[in-house]
Amino acid sequence: MNRVPEPIKCDLTVIGAGMAGMAATVFAVNRGLSVCQVGCMREIGFASGLFDLLGVHPISNGKKWKNPWAGIEELIHDIPKHPYARLSQADIRAAFDELLAFLDDSGLPYYRHPERNTRLITHVGTVKITYCIPQTMWNGAEAFEQKRPCLIIDFNGLTGFSAGLIVNTLKTNWPDLRAASISFPVKGQTIEMLPEQIANALAIAQNRERLAGLIRPHVRDAQVIGMPAVLGLYQSPKVASDIEQMIGIPVFEISTMPPSIPGLRLKEVFEQGLYEKRPDYFSQTSVLDVKQETTERFKITIGYTKPYNTILTKGIILATGRFIGGGLSADRKHIRETIFDLPLHQPETRAQWHGEDFLDRRGHQINQAGLEIDDQFRPLGNNGKPAFNTLFATGSILAHQDWKRMKCGSGLAIATAFGAVKSFVEKMNHEDTR
Repeated sequence: MNRVPEPIKCDLTVIGAGMAGMAATVFAVNRGLSVCQVGCMREIGFASGLFDLLGVHPISNGKKWKNPWAGIEELIHDIPKHPYARLSQADIRAAFDELLAFLDDSGLPYYRHPERNTRLITHVGTVKITYCIPQTMWNGAEAFEQKRPCLIIDFNGLTGFSAGLIVNTLKTNWPDLRAASISFPVKGQTIEMLPEQIANALAIAQNRERLAGLIRPHVRDAQVIGMPAVLGLYQSPKVASDIEQMIGIPVFEISTMPPSIPGLRLKEVFEQGLYEKRPDYFSQTSVLDVKQETTERFKITIGYTKPYNTILTKGIILATGRFIGGGLSADRKHIRETIFDLPLHQPETRAQWHGEDFLDRRGHQINQAGLEIDDQFRPLGNNGKPAFNTLFATGSILAHQDWKRMKCGSGLAIATAFGAVKSFVEKMNHEDTR
């Protein structure tokens, strides 16, 4: 007979393992909470590795912000129900400081200008504004700002990345830019020209030496070299530093199409860094059922296709994302939240999901759909009051934001995770003093 495992007891359960879920788990374990996390990291694999804070507002006219903090002030004034309006700027800054410290301690440092956004080039030669970027991309942001002579390298057979396309697209904004193509230098074995395969190959010092040797003849007057983001899945700063020393000039990475190596690095670092902090992490696992046993305790049944364990938890943070993450689903008439069946802010009819202009820069109403929350990040029920006293929601499942067009996805995830954990801790402290 199969022995039924004892229920797991914890302070807080995080449902979801995207950016919001991972950030919430970091913040919770840093505060000494016992944590269970349930979910898979499918969304992080599609991340660019860049952390936006706020890039565009209002989206109707595409206004871009050099200073994201000033942009947030105007955003909150214009959209008082936006999730950022539930947080002070001090809390948003503290959230970034804490998460970046965790990544730095885990061997994946990020750089930023604290008071302004950074501009960097993409794999198709467009220019993106963002807030925090991996250290391995920083030389590229500085080189673009200074318009330094630059060489862009691509690899023969690697699809989705063309140095020639980047140079041609940027020739007006960055005239002193050249392109070169090389064959990836792995001897004695055959690898597919996929970013992950190349990144794994560059974990071997000899392959880094061969790559540097093939790049050197193309350097000429270049002062910096850009290449696809493949400089190691692990220890990417060391891989980049080794290649720089061998070539003699700085190098930088450019994000590739998803799933990207910078996204996979985040996945690996979160899993490894959190493992050392000892939360119970149930990857590739779903929540099959949730019941509220008392005002301050939930019973969660988890499993794959059938139940295999239960969690008894004082609080829950819902970080399940939208449609890709599985937090929302849609039928022919409505959008619904998939775990608690909580009411959603959404267009009144399906006809309003769409507009005549598919690429309408204002977006569509469906992009603003999600959970209504109070100032403590608790989802509201049909009566307009918190559905549960210790249920919180964070990330893209929240209503009144269009993170893609506003360029605030990671910032939204990180900051609201911080706010939700802070609210839960305050509730627990209040209960302890009663």
